[in-house]
Amino acid sequence: MDGVFISFEGNDGSGKTTVIEKCADVLTKKGYQVLVTREPGGTNISEQIREIILNKENKEMDVRTEALLYAASRRQHIAEVIIPALAKGYIILCDRFIDSSLAYQGHARGIGIDKVFEMNMFACEGLLPSLTVYIDVNPEVGFSRMKKDCRKLDRLELEAINFHKTVYQGYQELVKRFPNRIVSVNGDQNLEQVSSEVIDLVLKHIKK
Repeated sequence: MDGVFISFEGNDGSGKTTVIEKCADVLTKKGYQVLVTREPGGTNISEQIREIILNKENKEMDVRTEALLYAASRRQHIAEVIIPALAKGYIILCDRFIDSSLAYQGHARGIGIDKVFEMNMFACEGLLPSLTVYIDVNPEVGFSRMKKDCRKLDRLELEAINFHKTVYQGYQELVKRFPNRIVSVNGDQNLEQVSSEVIDLVLKHIKK
C-alpha cells in the first residue's frame, strides 16, 4: 500500500472537522491526492449505520450494540474506501477512527478499552492509521462550543457534560497507550494556530 492513512480525534466540539478541511486544502494545493472521509460513515452502508447510531430517538440502544454498530460501519468503510484508496496512493484524512470507539464505548460507556480494541481488530484486520492527530480540548470548552453551534446535535453530543469528561479521560489514556501513533495538539489555541500545527505535523509525517 503506497498511500498514507491519518486519523483525527478529539472530544465533540474540538474543531477537528474544520482542521481537516484546512489540512486537505493545503495538501491538495501541494499536489497530493487527498481523500477526506469520516466515521461512522464514508460509504452508503456505513452512512446508514451512522443514522441508526446517532439518531437521538434511539435512547434505548444498548452500549454493546452501539459498539458493534460502530465496528460494523468501520469494517465496511475499510473494505470499500480505505484499502482501495491506500492502494491508489491517496493521503487519507479520516474524521474519527478506532480511537473514538476506544474512548467513547471502551472507556466512557464502561465496556473496557481492551475489549473494544479486540472487537475492532477483527473488523479492521489489524489496519490502523500510521498517524493519529488528537486535538486536545477541555471537555467543558468543547461542550460550550457545541451549545453555541446552530446545527442539530446528535445522540452522543446530547449526552451530559460528565459523559464528555469521561470521554476526555479515555483519550488521555489512549495518548499514553499509543505514543508512537497518537500525537496530541493543544486545541485550546485559536483555530489558525491549531490548523498550522496540525498541517506541519501531517506534512512531516508524509515526507517520512
